[in-house]
Amino acid sequence: MSENQNLLAEQRRTLILDEVRRRGGVRVNELTRRLGVSDMTVRRDLDALARQGVLEKVHGGAVPVVEASTHEPGFEAKSGLELTAKEDIARTAAELVPPGAAIALSGGTTTFALAHRLTDVPDLTVVTNSVRVADVFHAAQRSSGSRQGAATVVLTGGVRTPSDSLVGPVADQAIAALHFDLLFLGVHGISAEAGLSTPNLAEAETNRRLVQSARRVIVVADHTKWGTVGLSSFASLEQVDTLVTDSRLSAEARAEVSEHLRRLVVAGESEHSGDEPAQAAEA
Repeated sequence: MSENQNLLAEQRRTLILDEVRRRGGVRVNELTRRLGVSDMTVRRDLDALARQGVLEKVHGGAVPVVEASTHEPGFEAKSGLELTAKEDIARTAAELVPPGAAIALSGGTTTFALAHRLTDVPDLTVVTNSVRVADVFHAAQRSSGSRQGAATVVLTGGVRTPSDSLVGPVADQAIAALHFDLLFLGVHGISAEAGLSTPNLAEAETNRRLVQSARRVIVVADHTKWGTVGLSSFASLEQVDTLVTDSRLSAEARAEVSEHLRRLVVAGESEHSGDEPAQAAEA
């Protein structure tokens, strides 16, 4: 089969990673037939995924990386994964934010993508323990000058994690004194049994404080987070108002999520309604 030019490298690598996780391993020759690309292209994709630490190359193919529940990838390692899904989720989640709201954004690459979508929403007050998220708003303010309606950003103090979140007693104390309308929460893992979890104990406590200070909790997580369990759980699914995810979440996972959450929003699908900002303002 001739080289398939219709699939971008990111799309191919997402398909490869899904296949590795689903089957527990794949061979190069199987991937070349399925994707319609050359042997060399598949090997380059496997090299790129191995550098990101999400699979392990073996002779003739690749297998999943078995991560300990304490393993915490850095921001850069996570930022190259599921880019399209994160952008879709960010675009959909941004529609839930009304002008003038007080919102909180936790650390993570999906909330980082969301922050870029919120810089033009007027009169926001943004509380965040993410250095990366704060940088997005500060950069927007510098580029636009003293624009009327620019977001007011409150960055908590704390100790910096590998994912560039600020955690620990200083962050916890700052968050406990605040109250916000909406919390957009990125997660390491989400499951029916463990709820929301992270491999970092201090981050788990800071996330608990974020959940406690929010009137509504909105989790932004792509389909790969479902079924992942970190060392420490910090919230049950029943504490979550809305999950915003991408269209590749399986039917089985959707059914299980719907048993526990008040609302499931799948980016790009018709369940999402345009009147949500008004509901958010009234909550």
